[in-house]
Amino acid sequence: MLKGIPKILSPELLKVLCEMGHSDRLVIADGNFPAETMGKDAIVIRMDGHGACDVLEAILKVFPLDTYVEKPVNLMEVMPGDNVETPIWDEYTRIVAAEYTRGGAAIGHIERFAFYEEAKKAYAIIATGEGALYANVMLQKGVVV
Repeated sequence: MLKGIPKILSPELLKVLCEMGHSDRLVIADGNFPAETMGKDAIVIRMDGHGACDVLEAILKVFPLDTYVEKPVNLMEVMPGDNVETPIWDEYTRIVAAEYTRGGAAIGHIERFAFYEEAKKAYAIIATGEGALYANVMLQKGVVV
């Protein structure tokens, strides 16, 4: 056991977060995201029993966001014509604002298929059991100062 580390962060996940370098990307995927398909060239970590908000909140306790880009956090955009509510985005905004030290809007949006292409280049993908639709979030790692 370690002090100060959220218990939801497994040794495997902590190792991956430590290995990541500046500007590497991490995807926290909802339960519908094709994590194994998108993560063929990435490390895929299964966290099926956990929701994306809990995972995001725990990760941001130890993971610096990139201060050299305008939007170090990106969400998958809702497809045009897809009548879906995304209340989880409000939770993400609250969680990011609580941990992100640089002012301003840190959250952007990426079109669905562009998000998939970026996810294919991610260092790691965390497959959660999140049931909310469009709950995929991509983080870009920064440096510890």
